[in-house]
Formats: sequence, C-alpha cells, structure tokens
Amino acid sequence: MALTPRLDMRQGQSLVMTPQLQQAIKLLQLSNIELTEYVEQELEQNPLLERDEREITPEAGDREPTESESQNETEASAAPDTADTLNATADSGTESGTGEAMDVDYDNEYTSDGGSDLPQTTGAEGYESWSPGGNFGGDDMPGIEQTLADEQSMRAYLLSQVGMIIDTPQERLIGVELIDTLNESGYVSGGLEQIAERLGCELGEVESVLKQMQTVEPPGLFARDLKECLALQLSDMDRLDPAMQKLLDNLELMANRDLKALVKVCGVDADDVRDMVDEIRALDPKPGRAFTFDVAETVIPDVIMKTVPGGGWALELNSQTLPRVLVNNRYYAEVNQHKNDDKDKQYLNECLQSANWLVKSLHQRATTILRVSSEIVRQQDSFFQRGISAMKPLVLRDIADVIEMHESTVSRVTTNKYMATPRGIFELKYFFSSSVGGDGDGTARSAESVKSRINDMIEAEEHKKILSDDKIVELLKSEGIDVARRTVAKYRDALGIASSVQRRKEKSGAF
Repeated sequence: MALTPRLDMRQGQSLVMTPQLQQAIKLLQLSNIELTEYVEQELEQNPLLERDEREITPEAGDREPTESESQNETEASAAPDTADTLNATADSGTESGTGEAMDVDYDNEYTSDGGSDLPQTTGAEGYESWSPGGNFGGDDMPGIEQTLADEQSMRAYLLSQVGMIIDTPQERLIGVELIDTLNESGYVSGGLEQIAERLGCELGEVESVLKQMQTVEPPGLFARDLKECLALQLSDMDRLDPAMQKLLDNLELMANRDLKALVKVCGVDADDVRDMVDEIRALDPKPGRAFTFDVAETVIPDVIMKTVPGGGWALELNSQTLPRVLVNNRYYAEVNQHKNDDKDKQYLNECLQSANWLVKSLHQRATTILRVSSEIVRQQDSFFQRGISAMKPLVLRDIADVIEMHESTVSRVTTNKYMATPRGIFELKYFFSSSVGGDGDGTARSAESVKSRINDMIEAEEHKKILSDDKIVELLKSEGIDVARRTVAKYRDALGIASSVQRRKEKSGAF
C-alpha cells in the first residue's frame, strides 16, 4: 500500500472548557476568604463592576433602591428565590424543599446580605448576629481580639536582652539575626552557615554569639534541637553530668522505655535512671511557648444549620461569606454611546460580559453549596441526632447521584467549606467516610464511627486489663463490626494511641 499525503474530514465530539466555565469551576472550589480576594481583584480591574454598599437592615430586608440607583444599576437578585428547607427528622428523613435548578435566569446583581436575596431556609431563628469575629450576640459584644491580654513577644524580649549580653556592635548584629531565626518553640531554624554567609562573617563568630545568646532566660532558648534544649536547661541547673549526657544521647531508648539498655549505656543503676528520667520530664521542651500568645483563627462557616421546632434541620448560607456586587449598566450605556473606536467598544463589551458571568458564577456557587450541604445533612441525619458513633459511610458519588451533579463538582464544593451545626463547626469533607463492613447483616459502618468506638474502648480500659488489638477486634465483632486486626492498628495509629505494650507501661507507671 502506497504512502501518500491526503486530507481527511472527521466528525467527533469533545468537551471545550470556555473561559466562563473555567471561571465558574474556579469560584466553586475557592474558600470564602479566597473568594473575597478574587472578587476584590475583579472590582479593581472591571470598571462596570461595583460593590453593593447599600445598607440593609434585618427588619426591612433588602430595601428598595432609590431613583438614582435604579438608573445606574439593574436591580434583581441573582440568588435563588426559593429557599431550601431540610426536614431531616429521625423518622422520615425527607426533604420538604428542593434546590433551584442551575440553569436559572440571571440578572445583573448578586447580593448576599440579609433577607430575600440569600439562599436560606424558612422558619429559622437565631444566627442573626453572626459575624466574622465569631459573635453570636449583639453588635455591642467585643471581638475576640479585644479580649486579649497585652503580652510581650519573644522577639521584643530578646532584643531587649542583646545589649546586656553582647558588647560589640558586630556581634549584636549577629545576635539580632539569630533572634529572627527562632521558631515558635524557641529553636534556631536553619543552619549557622547561612547566617554567616548572609552577614559576611566567619562561622566561628556566629557560633560564639550563639553560645552567648543561649545564656538568656528562660534556659533552652536558641537550641538547635531537642537534645541541646534539654542540655541547656540541665546545665543551668548544674545537673549535666556524664551520666545525664549519656541519657540525652540516647533519648530514643527513653522514648521506648528500655530501662535495661539505659542502665547499660549510662553506667548507673535502675533507680538512678528513673530519677534522671523524672528530671528530664520536668523540663520544658519548648521554652519559646512562654512568650507565644497565638490566637486561634476563627473559622467562618459557609453554611449555618440549626434545629427547627418540631423536629428537622434548617440550613442557610452565611451572608458574611458572600460578596455583594453590581453591574453598572447605566455607565456602560453612557460610555458606549460616546465611543466610536472599535477597540474601546470591544473592551467595554468584554468588561460587561465578564461582570455578568461573575454574577452568574457567584449565584451558581451559592446555590450549589446549599444543595450539597442539604443532601449531606439529610444523609447524615443520624450523626446530628446521636453523634459520631452513628455516622454513616458516605462517598462523593452518593451525593452526586441524588443532586444530579458530577463527583468532581461535589468534591470542589466540599473543599475548604465549613458548616456550623449544633454539634460544632465541621468542614463539609468531614462527613465523607469510607465504609467498614458489618458482620454479615449488610450493615456498613463509617470509618470515623469505628475510630470513635476504638477510642472509647481504649479510654475505658483498666490499667490491669489493657486491650490488645486482637481483643479490640473481638469486641468490635461482638457489636456487629467486622474489621481486620491491621485495620484496628491503622485506626489506632491515626488516633495517636500507643500500642497495648506501651499503654501497659504508661498506666502501670513502670519504666
């Protein structure tokens, strides 16, 4: 058969990712903080996109726009008109409302504050004063930052000590550089070689200054590892003798509670080893914690869940996590009339199209989050009723099939999205757990519920009756949970629980 060039025409199908579709997918997977940053960038770049700064009162809801506002912005809600109400009682477990379809007709405003424009449930009470600071009360309540004590930072304290410890200006400069390398535990992070190279000095000078800085209080600061940190504290107590140094050189034996090996290594008897171990346990492995005063960052939930009188659950989107934007059609019309240049008109059209698509994407994101959250609550009703022991196995496909979306969409929605529930604030991904087989009755258990049961068993064990992994397998099987020993070991390790041998030593007090 001769090989000759030719042209063929073929017909086929392929999925084309338009820029608009890419934008919708991007917004769907963003957290509420990332979404706010993205919208702020769009507001800066698009002259037709504006922030909706109208004041909205809880009593009046979204007020009617003034005449000037009606001329400048198209007024229509891009949020669902129908609220999603979830009536997930323990008896029926049914949903009394349905989410709005994704192909709704969008207009040119997306608003999220209060009332009718926000996808929410009906009949919900409470959460009116939810704020990013975590307040559940009135507006007069102080934020968490205002209740903090004024404490001196580790860096400020050490900078005040440099002048008293070190004499020469060059060494003080090295001291300041060492201070800036300390992590939260008070350890020097990074090598001394990098500091010497950065400052253009000899490595010996840096080491000399380090030894001087290691004399500050509390002892243990400026250590390069745990061993050196403990050694500095023992030296300050005049307890760093050769036997103690041998013990520090073999901390892994101490962690394994290998008393015989430590007696041999340290050259002392068993009682002396126990006394030395007690001394080390009384030390502070992280001396920098005396200065740190970190405030836990408050998680702002995307969805708010509460109980409904008479049974069931009510869900609503948290208005604080949703931006409010407007498309200024009036400005577009005025500018477009005075622009004769084709490039300028093309630019304006692109801005208008981008603004409209942002509104649509924000609406789609809000609606999809609410639909996915509602189905999660419906399927995990037993968890909200009775706790983690009743959590059911759940995978993305279970949600995707019901709401008729792709699994990848559900995955994006549940990433970095949080729901405030009567049992606490959880990431949506928390409610997905693999299945652990039952004992032949067809009933499967979620991995999280099995982990919880293992944890409860171990916490309740007596010091004279430590449960081995094999024993835990037997107890679980008696409860209808058929799992392998390696599964129990894996779950125990994931919970940070030591082996039965280690727990027996710890609970008996033996070393």
